[in-house]
Amino acid sequence: MKTRMVFGIVFMMFVLVQTGIPGGKGDIQKYFNDTAVRVKAATDPEQKRAILDKSLQTMSQALEKVEKFSLVSQNDRLGVNRFKMALKAKQDELKGLNGYERVADSQLNAFSDYVVQDMEQAERYVTISIVTVILVVIILLLL
Repeated sequence: MKTRMVFGIVFMMFVLVQTGIPGGKGDIQKYFNDTAVRVKAATDPEQKRAILDKSLQTMSQALEKVEKFSLVSQNDRLGVNRFKMALKAKQDELKGLNGYERVADSQLNAFSDYVVQDMEQAERYVTISIVTVILVVIILLLL
């Protein structure tokens, strides 16, 4: 498993360099945009909810794994933690936990757009280095 992960990381770094991706923040935004597209394509509210929940969980798992890398600076760990807190708030809102009212089935498409917009804004106030963002993208691709 470690060999596979190391190979995946090395491979993705070559891919990112070859394609000229400067940071990867666009890839995180694309991840959430793709989620919103899948939510809007689904017809069943439970399926929409499951897509959103899985997407938020996957991103949270990727961020947790990135925090464990020794390459990640303390400043980046703080930024990753803030980003994780924003994701947790969205998960709580989706499920109606921790004081949030559960997102109504009829509002799931709008909520998916809201998540995309909020994560775009989070990129502005959460500073994470390029190395950390690339690690997040790689782990997302491996999950």
